[in-house]
Amino acid sequence: MEYVKVIFLLLVGFVVLVKSSDYFVDAVSSIATNFKMSKMMIALTVAAFGTCAPELAISFTSISGGSGDIALANVLGSNVVNILLVIGLAATIAPIKVKNEVIKKELPILLVITSMFVLATISHYFGASDNDFILNGQDGILFICFFFMFIFYIISVVKAKQGVFESEKPKYGMVKSIIITLVCCILIIISSDLVVDNAKELATILNVSNKLITMTVVVIGTSLPEMTMTVVAAKKGEFDIALGNIIGTNIFNIGIVLGLPLIIYGGFSSPSFSLIDILFVHLAAFVLYAFAKNDKVLSKVEGAIMIVLFVMYYTYVFIG
Repeated sequence: MEYVKVIFLLLVGFVVLVKSSDYFVDAVSSIATNFKMSKMMIALTVAAFGTCAPELAISFTSISGGSGDIALANVLGSNVVNILLVIGLAATIAPIKVKNEVIKKELPILLVITSMFVLATISHYFGASDNDFILNGQDGILFICFFFMFIFYIISVVKAKQGVFESEKPKYGMVKSIIITLVCCILIIISSDLVVDNAKELATILNVSNKLITMTVVVIGTSLPEMTMTVVAAKKGEFDIALGNIIGTNIFNIGIVLGLPLIIYGGFSSPSFSLIDILFVHLAAFVLYAFAKNDKVLSKVEGAIMIVLFVMYYTYVFIG
């Protein structure tokens, strides 16, 4: 009956993680609204950071505990799920209109940062004697540098358009927003420990790899905030939020969720991954860019294709 206890604690961790992230997003969005940021800027930064907070906490916990597979699976799985499953699902529910500015700027930035991550990781794969993916602190610095280039772009856009954004009433006052943000940060850290510890325990009980448990139970569980926000935004016609949240989250995942722990804790080896895992992350970003650029709309058919690609990849994950 040990697995019953593990699954129960895992579910408790997920519930606290997802709900804390939900309130965290509302709180930091309220803070950002006070500075009169646009919906796209809030989605690319505040909402993206809020919804990837669980992944960040899990990466710190796993790398510090010597579980590199969980950290890499966390980022790879999240980026694939966010695009192919989350955006794919949202597009099948309601076609997503893509602004010309997003096609020319935000999506190419995501594609460039994803390409950089893939090339850096593959270089280690061919350089390792046993074909392990071995990431190190230098990679972390590279990822952080590209992330700050993205932040510099965001700041330049905010300054260029300062005063022309629509004014919205924040959900919470400034003091309440700060208190909620701090409390949620604590809950996210505690619940992420609970998720990682019990995910590893479940993998041991079921005699499967940390990669498989992370890519399924952990990744899909922690992607619930992105999925909820994106689908709801698409149904309401808030296309900037729907796309901006995913673009920003995937950039945060590479630059901060993986880059920051690498700088602090150093490198790690991840033997459970193959070139297919890494290349699929790039494929997901390229497909999103190609579909958006095609006619500036992510149609229901294109959303269905994304979901089919997601199913194909996860079939490989299970079989492999």
